[in-house]
Amino acid sequence: MKIELIELIAKVSQVLQMNMHWMTWNLFLAFVPLVLSVWLFRSKRGRSWIWWLSFLIFYAFLPNAPYLLTDIIHLIYDIRRIQSVWIITLVLFPVYFLVILAGLEAYVISLINLGHYFHRIGKSRCIFGTELITHALNAIGIYWGRFLRFNSWDFITQPDAILTIGAEELLDKQPLVIMTITFVILWGLYWLMKRVTLGLMNKNITSESNPHIPKAG
Repeated sequence: MKIELIELIAKVSQVLQMNMHWMTWNLFLAFVPLVLSVWLFRSKRGRSWIWWLSFLIFYAFLPNAPYLLTDIIHLIYDIRRIQSVWIITLVLFPVYFLVILAGLEAYVISLINLGHYFHRIGKSRCIFGTELITHALNAIGIYWGRFLRFNSWDFITQPDAILTIGAEELLDKQPLVIMTITFVILWGLYWLMKRVTLGLMNKNITSESNPHIPKAG
């Protein structure tokens, strides 16, 4: 029993080590736009050239957050390599779920912060259209990242490649189908998670502003 436990722990450790590097890096990239969104849209700053530069960086890095959805491909490879049903069920699935959820939540909160900014400057009617455009741009960015292997910083290091190779892909039928499906999935997940997130935010605000309301439990 003790030997089996040690072997199980060793396998779990091996599984986590296989994925720790790329998961940590991808989560870091996903949280870059979230941090920028707080700085850009939640603080009352004037729109200086630094603000506009940060805004462009925000949009360049934003696809990294929903991009974690495509990392499900690593889960398929891991399932093929690992024979233990228990490790797949109790380790792999929860870890992948949390990582993907964290990336999506970073995306949702980033756009909620952008919407807050539009409310503040009296442009609330622009929120829905901006969200749709953002989903479309991120669908393109996700495709470029997963299939063409472009990174956010390639806008600086390889702008010619993005304008040629990336633009050519936009005209092909198969990439357009993939990007359209990605757009629909992204829009649906965002719609659902935005409502859950705003509901939780409003619940917390209500509880803090009404301390006499008894807490559940």
